Amino acid sequence: MDFLPIANVVLIAPEIPHNTGNIIRLCANVGARLHLVEPLGFQLQNAGLRRASLDYSDLTDIQVHDSADDFFQTISVDSVYGATIPGTVLYTTPQYQHGDTIIFGSESVGLPCSVVDKLKIENRVQIPMMPANRSLNISNAAAIIVYEMWRQISFSGASSFPSENPSYFS
Repeated sequence: MDFLPIANVVLIAPEIPHNTGNIIRLCANVGARLHLVEPLGFQLQNAGLRRASLDYSDLTDIQVHDSADDFFQTISVDSVYGATIPGTVLYTTPQYQHGDTIIFGSESVGLPCSVVDKLKIENRVQIPMMPANRSLNISNAAAIIVYEMWRQISFSGASSFPSENPSYFS
């Protein structure tokens, strides 16, 4: 696909195909590019991945990178944010720009220190949770942050906006 994505979503060593499938749908719906950094915990032809992504894989620009270092060679680190616990700022704090990047670590261990160390301290974002909780599902976390990024650029490219007389789901 030859387009300027609203955001780049990066998954470092994703392990669960259903989560990646949900993030494929997210990227298709907001116009984001998905970067998968190997090793992947599944094959891209995995039935669970296909089931979760439905037919959105064809609508999503997916790029696979051999390593995090390979990915970092393709982008300016100034526009890269990492979702980490504990992050140094709330995910709503940065002033996201069109084409910025958000990186998520694998489901079991999060972002590796080698990736976190590459990020500017103010680009290490977190989603608040109740004190006794340790994490959110990665596809939920991706949706929360990516929609905030898109909101901050006025939902650029969206096909419709709510009317003053909203209809309700039933």
